[in-house]
Amino acid sequence: MSDHELTQAEARGVRYARELEDHLGWLDTFSGTALGVLAVASGIYTYLGVSSLLDENGAMSIFAAIAYSVAVSVGIFVFWSYMLRLFPAVRTAGARIGLLATMGLGSLAIVAMSSWLNAAALAGSAAVEQHLAETVQSYQDALEETHEVALTAQGLERDVARVRQSFEDLSELEATGNLSGLAGRGAVFRVLRQKSAELAALEAQIASQTPLVDAAFDEGNMILSRMRALTVEPGAVAARSVEFSEQAVRLAGLISQMRQLSVAPLVERAAQDLAASVVLPELDGRTEETRGDQAATITSVLEVLAQRAETLETAAQAVQALQTPPDVTYTPISSADAVILYAGNFVPSWAGAIAIDLLPAVLVFILAITRAAIRQGREGSAVEDTMTLAELRAALSAIRDVEVAMQAMPEADDKAPKKPPAEVKQLPGKGA
Repeated sequence: MSDHELTQAEARGVRYARELEDHLGWLDTFSGTALGVLAVASGIYTYLGVSSLLDENGAMSIFAAIAYSVAVSVGIFVFWSYMLRLFPAVRTAGARIGLLATMGLGSLAIVAMSSWLNAAALAGSAAVEQHLAETVQSYQDALEETHEVALTAQGLERDVARVRQSFEDLSELEATGNLSGLAGRGAVFRVLRQKSAELAALEAQIASQTPLVDAAFDEGNMILSRMRALTVEPGAVAARSVEFSEQAVRLAGLISQMRQLSVAPLVERAAQDLAASVVLPELDGRTEETRGDQAATITSVLEVLAQRAETLETAAQAVQALQTPPDVTYTPISSADAVILYAGNFVPSWAGAIAIDLLPAVLVFILAITRAAIRQGREGSAVEDTMTLAELRAALSAIRDVEVAMQAMPEADDKAPKKPPAEVKQLPGKGA
């Protein structure tokens, strides 16, 4: 026993430390196995994630994926084994801070080489399907906006019809003599009819585009319906992505075609030509006064014509100024990239992928706290006060072994052969 008797508090601390040591001894029997299982599980999911990144499925690709996953498993096991042994054992603040920084750096390395691949294995297919669904939504928005612009352009037909009708009404007034004062189909009537015929042709051309716009929109909706079905169909997502790409190309071409069906540029050019290309007929009045009235009426008609042309041009420019939807292009994406791109939608999968790699960090902190508690419980106690009965028996046995060994040493010295004394030779010149 020690020179001083243990106080009651010190005795409780010693018992507390011994109890914790017993628990740690039992936990150590399977901690290494548990850590190995976690490392192997992470390696398996890493293999699945690596396999999804490799373009080829040959033997070399399989061997490469296996080699990478094995390296990850070994690295995780070795790293956390070091941390489990060393971090709880150090006592100085500097050593703990250094090991803590090392553990943080190692955890980042594990996440970089394993966790994101684990997440790809856990949620890769769902992430790719999310990418397909996002692409479908983008194409749908582009199709609807393009169709809306095309319908707005088709609405110019009403503006053209209104202008055409105004010129037809003026021509009827001229035919009855209520415009220039000369009844009949003279020069003024022919100018009005010329422009109303041009506008009628433009109106017919706009009307012919309406069935094309509607047909393109219906076909686009059919393609979108098929693309939506591909995002939720059972089966490998890679095979569905191939057909999805084909449908996306078709839909992109259809949207471009619908943009070309817009008649706004056509109406703008026609409005510019409406006032610029007027073929003035020869005045056919019999008297100078009549021809003067016809000329004045034609001038008024040309002014009205310029105003109507400017109105049409402004309307066409307003349609063209509408913001067109941006071009949508479907880009195939791997499961690993999809998991990163849509990480916010797969938080549980990311949490599971990271937890399987970094769970041993919790064990490190638990072990460090427990070791600190053991040291605190033994603080102030001498070594002989903290010895268990088994340790005392082992110490006594060691002492007996030492004593036996020491007793055997003189007997061995007595049995050892003694060397004869060396002869003393007389020096020359000296007596015996």
